[in-house]
Amino acid sequence: MTKPLEFTGERFTPECVREIWYEHLHRYVFARELVGGLNVLDAACGEGYGSALLATVASGVNGVDVSTQAIEHARSRYSADSLEFHVADCLDLPFDDDSFDCVVSFETLEHLEAHDRLMTEFRRVLKPKGFLLISSPDKAIYTDRLKNENEFHLRELYRDEFEGLLGRYFPAFRIFGQKLVFQSAIWPLGETSGVRFHQERDGSVSSCDAPHHAPVYLIAVCAADENCLPSHRPGLSLFDDAAESVYEHYNEEVRKHIAAGKLLAEQEKELAELKARLRNRSTGSGWWSRWFGKS
Repeated sequence: MTKPLEFTGERFTPECVREIWYEHLHRYVFARELVGGLNVLDAACGEGYGSALLATVASGVNGVDVSTQAIEHARSRYSADSLEFHVADCLDLPFDDDSFDCVVSFETLEHLEAHDRLMTEFRRVLKPKGFLLISSPDKAIYTDRLKNENEFHLRELYRDEFEGLLGRYFPAFRIFGQKLVFQSAIWPLGETSGVRFHQERDGSVSSCDAPHHAPVYLIAVCAADENCLPSHRPGLSLFDDAAESVYEHYNEEVRKHIAAGKLLAEQEKELAELKARLRNRSTGSGWWSRWFGKS
Protein backbone atom coordinates (compact mmCIF):
# COMPACT_ATOMS: atom_id res chain seq x y z
CA MET A 1 0.00 0.00 0.00
CA THR A 2 1.33 3.43 -0.96
CA LYS A 3 2.20 5.67 1.98
CA PRO A 4 -0.06 8.77 2.09
CA LEU A 5 1.40 12.02 0.81
CA GLU A 6 2.13 14.38 3.69
CA PHE A 7 -0.53 17.06 4.10
CA THR A 8 1.14 20.48 4.27
CA GLY A 9 -1.90 22.65 3.58
CA GLU A 10 -0.84 23.34 -0.01
CA ARG A 11 -2.38 20.24 -1.58
CA PHE A 12 -5.39 18.23 -0.46
CA THR A 13 -4.89 14.54 0.29
CA PRO A 14 -7.67 11.93 0.61
CA GLU A 15 -6.59 11.25 4.19
CA CYS A 16 -8.12 14.61 5.18
CA VAL A 17 -11.53 14.24 6.77
CA ARG A 18 -14.99 15.79 6.95
CA GLU A 19 -15.49 19.28 5.54
CA ILE A 20 -12.36 19.68 3.41
CA TRP A 21 -12.82 16.12 2.10
CA TYR A 22 -16.40 16.85 1.09
CA GLU A 23 -15.42 20.05 -0.74
CA HIS A 24 -12.59 18.58 -2.79
CA LEU A 25 -14.18 15.22 -3.63
CA HIS A 26 -17.47 16.81 -4.59
CA ARG A 27 -15.84 18.99 -7.24
CA TYR A 28 -14.40 15.93 -8.97
CA VAL A 29 -17.67 14.03 -8.61
CA PHE A 30 -19.34 17.03 -10.28
CA ALA A 31 -16.75 16.95 -13.08
CA ARG A 32 -17.09 13.20 -13.51
CA GLU A 33 -20.68 13.70 -14.66
CA LEU A 34 -19.45 15.81 -17.59
CA VAL A 35 -16.36 14.03 -18.92
CA GLY A 36 -17.58 10.57 -19.88
CA GLY A 37 -15.72 9.34 -22.98
CA LEU A 38 -13.58 12.50 -23.23
CA ASN A 39 -9.82 13.08 -23.27
CA VAL A 40 -9.15 15.12 -20.11
CA LEU A 41 -6.31 17.16 -18.66
CA ASP A 42 -6.34 17.49 -14.86
CA ALA A 43 -4.18 20.57 -14.36
CA ALA A 44 -2.53 20.80 -10.92
CA CYS A 45 -3.71 17.31 -10.05
CA GLY A 46 -1.79 17.17 -6.78
CA GLU A 47 -1.91 13.76 -5.13
CA GLY A 48 -3.83 12.28 -8.07
CA TYR A 49 -7.09 11.22 -6.41
CA GLY A 50 -9.21 13.40 -8.73
CA SER A 51 -7.49 12.25 -11.91
CA ALA A 52 -8.09 8.65 -10.87
CA LEU A 53 -11.78 9.36 -10.29
CA LEU A 54 -12.18 11.02 -13.69
CA ALA A 55 -10.38 8.12 -15.36
CA THR A 56 -13.20 5.78 -14.35
CA VAL A 57 -15.41 7.38 -17.04
CA ALA A 58 -13.11 9.39 -19.35
CA SER A 59 -11.39 7.86 -22.38
CA GLY A 60 -8.08 9.24 -21.12
CA VAL A 61 -6.83 11.45 -18.29
CA ASN A 62 -3.47 13.21 -18.02
CA GLY A 63 -2.75 14.58 -14.56
CA VAL A 64 -0.02 17.22 -14.27
CA ASP A 65 1.50 18.92 -11.26
CA VAL A 66 4.62 21.00 -10.69
CA SER A 67 5.55 18.86 -7.67
CA THR A 68 7.77 15.89 -8.47
CA GLN A 69 6.90 14.36 -5.10
CA ALA A 70 3.18 14.59 -5.79
CA ILE A 71 3.48 13.02 -9.24
CA GLU A 72 5.71 10.18 -8.05
CA HIS A 73 3.15 9.49 -5.35
CA ALA A 74 0.27 9.60 -7.85
CA ARG A 75 2.02 7.15 -10.17
CA SER A 76 2.58 4.68 -7.34
CA ARG A 77 -0.91 4.98 -5.88
CA TYR A 78 -3.18 5.14 -8.93
CA SER A 79 -3.01 2.94 -11.99
CA ALA A 80 -5.31 2.60 -14.98
CA ASP A 81 -4.87 2.13 -18.72
CA SER A 82 -6.53 5.49 -19.31
CA LEU A 83 -4.47 7.39 -16.71
CA GLU A 84 -1.08 9.12 -16.95
CA PHE A 85 0.76 11.54 -14.66
CA HIS A 86 3.38 14.13 -15.64
CA VAL A 87 5.57 16.62 -13.81
CA ALA A 88 4.73 19.91 -15.50
CA ASP A 89 4.01 23.58 -14.87
CA CYS A 90 0.46 24.62 -15.73
CA LEU A 91 1.88 27.84 -17.15
CA ASP A 92 3.95 25.86 -19.68
CA LEU A 93 2.09 22.65 -20.48
CA PRO A 94 3.99 19.91 -22.42
CA PHE A 95 1.11 19.19 -24.82
CA ASP A 96 0.34 20.15 -28.40
CA ASP A 97 -2.34 22.64 -29.31
CA ASP A 98 -5.88 21.25 -29.44
CA SER A 99 -5.02 18.13 -27.41
CA PHE A 100 -7.92 17.81 -24.97
CA ASP A 101 -11.70 17.74 -24.94
CA CYS A 102 -11.76 19.07 -21.40
CA VAL A 103 -9.38 20.74 -18.97
CA VAL A 104 -10.16 20.39 -15.26
CA SER A 105 -8.37 22.70 -12.86
CA PHE A 106 -9.75 22.95 -9.34
CA GLU A 107 -8.33 25.36 -6.75
CA THR A 108 -5.31 26.24 -8.91
CA LEU A 109 -5.94 29.83 -9.92
CA GLU A 110 -5.49 31.36 -6.46
CA HIS A 111 -2.07 29.67 -6.09
CA LEU A 112 -0.67 31.65 -9.04
CA GLU A 113 -0.10 35.29 -9.93
CA ALA A 114 -0.10 34.82 -13.72
CA HIS A 115 -3.81 34.24 -14.28
CA ASP A 116 -3.89 35.36 -17.89
CA ARG A 117 -0.96 33.16 -18.79
CA LEU A 118 -2.72 30.19 -17.17
CA MET A 119 -5.92 30.79 -19.13
CA THR A 120 -3.92 31.20 -22.35
CA GLU A 121 -2.37 27.78 -21.83
CA PHE A 122 -5.71 26.18 -21.06
CA ARG A 123 -7.23 27.68 -24.20
CA ARG A 124 -4.23 26.54 -26.26
CA VAL A 125 -4.38 22.86 -25.28
CA LEU A 126 -8.16 22.65 -25.55
CA LYS A 127 -9.74 21.56 -28.81
CA PRO A 128 -11.82 24.29 -30.49
CA LYS A 129 -15.00 22.64 -29.17
CA GLY A 130 -13.46 21.67 -25.81
CA PHE A 131 -14.43 23.12 -22.44
CA LEU A 132 -12.78 24.11 -19.18
CA LEU A 133 -13.91 23.25 -15.64
CA ILE A 134 -12.26 25.59 -13.16
CA SER A 135 -12.85 26.59 -9.54
CA SER A 136 -11.56 29.19 -7.13
CA PRO A 137 -12.66 30.57 -3.75
CA ASP A 138 -14.72 33.75 -3.79
CA LYS A 139 -12.50 36.21 -1.92
CA ALA A 140 -15.52 38.14 -0.63
CA ILE A 141 -16.69 35.08 1.29
CA TYR A 142 -13.66 32.85 1.80
CA THR A 143 -11.33 35.59 3.03
CA ASP A 144 -13.28 38.77 3.79
CA ARG A 145 -16.25 37.20 5.55
CA LEU A 146 -14.92 33.89 6.88
CA LYS A 147 -11.45 35.28 7.71
CA ASN A 148 -9.55 32.39 6.15
CA GLU A 149 -5.84 33.05 5.75
CA ASN A 150 -4.16 30.61 3.36
CA GLU A 151 -0.42 31.21 3.04
CA PHE A 152 -0.36 29.32 -0.28
CA HIS A 153 -2.88 31.63 -1.96
CA LEU A 154 -1.00 34.25 -3.94
CA ARG A 155 -3.89 35.98 -5.68
CA GLU A 156 -7.54 35.42 -4.84
CA LEU A 157 -10.36 36.87 -6.93
CA TYR A 158 -13.74 38.40 -6.24
CA ARG A 159 -16.59 37.01 -8.32
CA ASP A 160 -16.63 39.90 -10.81
CA GLU A 161 -12.86 39.52 -11.29
CA PHE A 162 -13.25 35.76 -11.81
CA GLU A 163 -16.00 36.26 -14.39
CA GLY A 164 -13.99 38.98 -16.13
CA LEU A 165 -10.98 36.66 -16.44
CA LEU A 166 -13.11 33.82 -17.81
CA GLY A 167 -14.84 36.07 -20.31
CA ARG A 168 -11.58 37.21 -21.88
CA TYR A 169 -10.75 33.65 -22.94
CA PHE A 170 -14.05 31.77 -22.88
CA PRO A 171 -16.97 33.96 -23.96
CA ALA A 172 -19.49 31.28 -22.95
CA PHE A 173 -19.51 30.16 -19.33
CA ARG A 174 -21.82 29.09 -16.53
CA ILE A 175 -21.04 29.76 -12.89
CA PHE A 176 -21.90 27.38 -10.06
CA GLY A 177 -21.55 28.03 -6.35
CA GLN A 178 -20.28 25.54 -3.77
CA LYS A 179 -20.80 25.62 -0.03
CA LEU A 180 -21.12 23.12 2.77
CA VAL A 181 -24.69 23.49 4.00
CA PHE A 182 -26.07 21.79 7.10
CA GLN A 183 -29.67 21.12 6.17
CA SER A 184 -32.68 18.89 6.60
CA ALA A 185 -33.60 17.16 3.35
CA ILE A 186 -37.08 15.87 2.53
CA TRP A 187 -37.62 14.00 -0.71
CA PRO A 188 -40.00 11.37 -2.15
CA LEU A 189 -38.55 7.85 -2.35
CA GLY A 190 -39.15 7.70 -6.07
CA GLU A 191 -38.84 10.01 -9.02
CA THR A 192 -38.43 13.66 -8.05
CA SER A 193 -39.92 16.47 -10.10
CA GLY A 194 -37.96 19.44 -8.83
CA VAL A 195 -35.98 21.08 -6.02
CA ARG A 196 -36.96 23.84 -3.61
CA PHE A 197 -34.95 25.51 -0.84
CA HIS A 198 -36.81 26.92 2.15
CA GLN A 199 -35.27 29.26 4.72
CA GLU A 200 -36.73 30.59 7.96
CA ARG A 201 -35.79 34.06 9.17
CA ASP A 202 -37.47 35.86 12.08
CA GLY A 203 -40.62 33.80 11.84
CA SER A 204 -41.14 34.03 8.08
CA VAL A 205 -40.21 31.48 5.44
CA SER A 206 -38.92 32.24 1.94
CA SER A 207 -38.58 29.74 -0.89
CA CYS A 208 -36.56 29.60 -4.08
CA ASP A 209 -34.88 27.13 -6.45
CA ALA A 210 -31.32 27.85 -5.23
CA PRO A 211 -29.71 28.12 -1.77
CA HIS A 212 -30.03 31.52 -0.09
CA HIS A 213 -26.47 31.37 1.24
CA ALA A 214 -23.53 32.94 -0.60
CA PRO A 215 -21.21 30.24 -2.00
CA VAL A 216 -17.67 29.95 -0.67
CA TYR A 217 -16.30 28.51 -3.93
CA LEU A 218 -17.08 29.39 -7.53
CA ILE A 219 -17.02 26.66 -10.20
CA ALA A 220 -17.24 27.53 -13.89
CA VAL A 221 -17.89 25.52 -17.04
CA CYS A 222 -16.36 27.51 -19.93
CA ALA A 223 -16.13 27.23 -23.71
CA ALA A 224 -15.53 29.25 -26.84
CA ASP A 225 -19.27 29.47 -27.51
CA GLU A 226 -22.56 28.15 -26.17
CA ASN A 227 -22.63 25.20 -28.59
CA CYS A 228 -19.39 23.89 -27.10
CA LEU A 229 -20.68 23.71 -23.54
CA PRO A 230 -21.63 20.22 -22.29
CA SER A 231 -25.12 19.22 -23.34
CA HIS A 232 -25.77 17.85 -19.86
CA ARG A 233 -26.77 20.79 -17.66
CA PRO A 234 -26.19 19.90 -14.00
CA GLY A 235 -28.84 21.00 -11.56
CA LEU A 236 -28.57 20.54 -7.83
CA SER A 237 -25.72 18.22 -6.86
CA LEU A 238 -25.43 16.92 -3.32
CA PHE A 239 -22.52 14.90 -1.93
CA ASP A 240 -21.71 13.10 1.29
CA ASP A 241 -20.09 9.87 2.46
CA ALA A 242 -21.80 6.67 3.59
CA ALA A 243 -20.55 7.19 7.15
CA GLU A 244 -21.99 10.75 7.22
CA SER A 245 -18.72 11.84 8.85
CA VAL A 246 -19.55 15.56 9.07
CA TYR A 247 -22.95 14.89 10.61
CA GLU A 248 -21.49 12.27 12.96
CA HIS A 249 -18.76 14.68 14.05
CA TYR A 250 -21.42 17.30 14.73
CA ASN A 251 -23.40 14.80 16.82
CA GLU A 252 -20.29 13.78 18.72
CA GLU A 253 -19.55 17.43 19.55
CA VAL A 254 -23.15 17.88 20.70
CA ARG A 255 -22.84 14.79 22.92
CA LYS A 256 -19.61 16.16 24.40
CA HIS A 257 -21.27 19.52 25.01
CA ILE A 258 -24.25 17.90 26.73
CA ALA A 259 -21.96 15.72 28.86
CA ALA A 260 -19.82 18.73 29.79
CA GLY A 261 -22.94 20.72 30.67
CA LYS A 262 -24.21 17.90 32.88
CA LEU A 263 -20.83 17.61 34.63
CA LEU A 264 -20.69 21.36 35.13
CA ALA A 265 -24.20 21.35 36.62
CA GLU A 266 -23.20 18.58 39.04
CA GLN A 267 -20.06 20.47 40.05
CA GLU A 268 -22.03 23.67 40.55
CA LYS A 269 -24.49 21.76 42.75
CA GLU A 270 -21.63 20.30 44.84
CA LEU A 271 -20.05 23.74 45.16
CA ALA A 272 -23.34 25.24 46.35
CA GLU A 273 -23.67 22.48 48.96
CA LEU A 274 -20.10 23.08 50.18
CA LYS A 275 -20.73 26.81 50.47
CA ALA A 276 -23.89 26.12 52.47
CA ARG A 277 -21.96 23.87 54.86
CA LEU A 278 -19.27 26.49 55.33
CA ARG A 279 -21.90 29.15 56.05
CA ASN A 280 -23.51 26.87 58.61
CA ARG A 281 -20.18 26.19 60.30
CA SER A 282 -19.34 29.89 60.29
CA THR A 283 -22.70 30.73 61.83
CA GLY A 284 -22.29 28.02 64.45
CA SER A 285 -18.78 29.22 65.34
CA GLY A 286 -20.02 32.77 65.86
CA TRP A 287 -22.83 31.62 68.20
CA TRP A 288 -20.40 29.51 70.30
CA SER A 289 -17.94 32.41 70.63
CA ARG A 290 -20.63 34.80 71.79
CA TRP A 291 -21.76 32.50 74.59
CA PHE A 292 -18.54 30.84 75.67
CA GLY A 293 -15.72 33.01 74.25
CA LYS A 294 -15.35 35.20 77.39
CA SER A 295 -14.91 34.13 81.02
